[in-house]
Amino acid sequence: MTDWDDGRTPPAEQPPSMGRLVEQISEQATRLVRAEIALAKAEMADKAKRSGIGVGLFAVALVIVLYAVGVLIWSGIIGLAEAWPLWLSALVVGVAMMLFAALLVLVGVRLLKQAAKRPETIDRVKDDVASVKEGISR
Repeated sequence: MTDWDDGRTPPAEQPPSMGRLVEQISEQATRLVRAEIALAKAEMADKAKRSGIGVGLFAVALVIVLYAVGVLIWSGIIGLAEAWPLWLSALVVGVAMMLFAALLVLVGVRLLKQAAKRPETIDRVKDDVASVKEGISR
């Protein structure tokens, strides 16, 4: 039985003090940050698992492609051996592969040289900084 069973109305509940509100905000912010960190960890673990599986499948596919290329090269040699001796067809295919690899190297070197150039953006930013410095010094 409560004290207020006699028909009197209980006093209105007092609003929380400023200190209590700050304490509640602090507790809730801490809980929210911890929950977000836990969620981020779970998401990252899931992404890492999926990425690992994807990389593994990619590696298996790469090995299969490597063997397939070897089979295709050998079939090319055997096909040329119908018209030429086997040693000559193997030599022609080998030289053709070396020329193709050299072409890829030349293109790769050209692309690396282009990538090694300093970006124009850096030059423009340096010009902008010099202009600002000049404007400030006036």
